[in-house]
Amino acid sequence: MNKILTIIFGSLIVSAAYNFFLIPHGILSSGLSGIAIMFGLITPINTGIINFLLNLPLLIIGVFKLGKQFIFYTILSVVVISLGLFVIPIKQISTEPILSSLFGGVLTGLGIGLIFRVSGSSGGFDILAMLLNKKKDFPLGSILSAMNAVVVIISGFIFSWDAALNTMVTIYATGKVIDTIHTKHIKLTLMIVTDKGKEMKEKLLSCVYRGITLIDGEGAYSGENRKILMTVITRYQLTEVKSLIKEIDPNAFVNITETTEVMGSFHRN
Repeated sequence: MNKILTIIFGSLIVSAAYNFFLIPHGILSSGLSGIAIMFGLITPINTGIINFLLNLPLLIIGVFKLGKQFIFYTILSVVVISLGLFVIPIKQISTEPILSSLFGGVLTGLGIGLIFRVSGSSGGFDILAMLLNKKKDFPLGSILSAMNAVVVIISGFIFSWDAALNTMVTIYATGKVIDTIHTKHIKLTLMIVTDKGKEMKEKLLSCVYRGITLIDGEGAYSGENRKILMTVITRYQLTEVKSLIKEIDPNAFVNITETTEVMGSFHRN
């Protein structure tokens, strides 16, 4: 319940940041939400409706391709953000575009960072990047940066290059705050020692789309046989994986280390 409340709270912060700081000045956010804001500015359709419709195909694909808990939290976030954009009135808090882009970016980063901390996402490019990363082991950060660059260029051509520069400020501020709250680009290696190796393997494979290596082990003191499961995950998935491990074996020994680099397949074949 705490995780759900955190996602709802973070999503409402994002909606408020858009309607109070970004949209009144024609400033786009990062990701698919930025494209939704753009269409909301040039058409009579509400930004919340557009945001939901743009995310819907990715959410449907994500249900079948990504972790169940992750996609559930993401769907919740997308719905709350879309409803928030529809319900919260668009009101100009500051008359200064640069201040609005900066503060709007900080608030957006705060909201998204809270969502990331409980293993969800705000949808959009995050889902698309993870789907691409599942097929090809591209770095998520590079994929997201390339997609956001497209948003900035579109903003410059459709609105003005001042708006594009303000959009860059917003995206930069959002990224910095997200990194402070939840460093999403970090990969982690998990070594799980358990006497319920089969159950643990089946649970992780059914809920997390990363590959797992199973190793036979023996307790040095007890002499009892153990299974050692090794896998590499992103910080997106850490909260979910820890819950799954405790569900199967509360007494499992788990070593979590930060991974500098991954070679070979990072996803489940």
